[in-house]
Amino acid sequence: MPVGSRFAAILLIAAATPASAQDAQSLIAKNLEARGGAAALAAIKSVSFEGRTIFPGDFELTYKEARASAGGAPEIRYDLGLQGLDVIQAFDGHGAWKVNPFQGRKDAERMSADEARQLADAASIEGPLLASRSDGSKVTYLGRDDFDGTLAYKVKVTQMDGDEFTYWLDPDTYLEIKVDEARRIRGAQVNTETELGDFEKVAGVYFPMSTESWQQGQPSQRQRTILASGTANGGIDAGFFAVPGGAAAVAKEGPEPPDASNKPQGKPAKPSVKKPAASKPKGE
Repeated sequence: MPVGSRFAAILLIAAATPASAQDAQSLIAKNLEARGGAAALAAIKSVSFEGRTIFPGDFELTYKEARASAGGAPEIRYDLGLQGLDVIQAFDGHGAWKVNPFQGRKDAERMSADEARQLADAASIEGPLLASRSDGSKVTYLGRDDFDGTLAYKVKVTQMDGDEFTYWLDPDTYLEIKVDEARRIRGAQVNTETELGDFEKVAGVYFPMSTESWQQGQPSQRQRTILASGTANGGIDAGFFAVPGGAAAVAKEGPEPPDASNKPQGKPAKPSVKKPAASKPKGE
């Protein structure tokens, strides 16, 4: 190959390599703007939601979710209630714990390191897609893909611990309409699909008020969460996410399986709640 042709080929390869990365970063920037902008998002230090969760068979529980990020690691707590009994899952910035009275246990139990990582992802107020701007995640643009008749933009986020999130972004609003989550829990690969919709503003930032999720390959076993309200910066008590009675009071769930993550001590876990299909944001 002549020198000139070789040089031209090198330029073409060099130009092509960052193209997909640039597309991904451009889409993330548009998603950030669509959500409400960096300033509005940074102003939210805590957010709370209330609604209901409907499990397969129309088994319904009240739903409460609280997230906080006041300088340290993000925290999250879910309370799902029925007839005065609450199932609780929480991450306090260091570890995860749960209470499940429906299994005959009213004391807090420690959750695995893998489950803690899952909850830590859910605790992020901005979410894994926007968090990828600064947490070292690899972001890849996967092109356009049909989603319920919409030719959505598809972006994959691979976190440093190997957890993966593939997002479908609405081509008109650039908001998330679907996300597939792939991670290892207790040594097994777990893939969860979630559809998001009914976006409404909370303190100037759009959040999905309706989600529908299921384990991959089990679309008939969908869990729906429908939020009735959301509030931001409501002054959540600092001890709200902590284990009742202190860390020493937590019962270990059993032999701790090896952490499936290669990630150093930093990020722990996240619980998923899912909702109905994509919809345009509601009015301000």
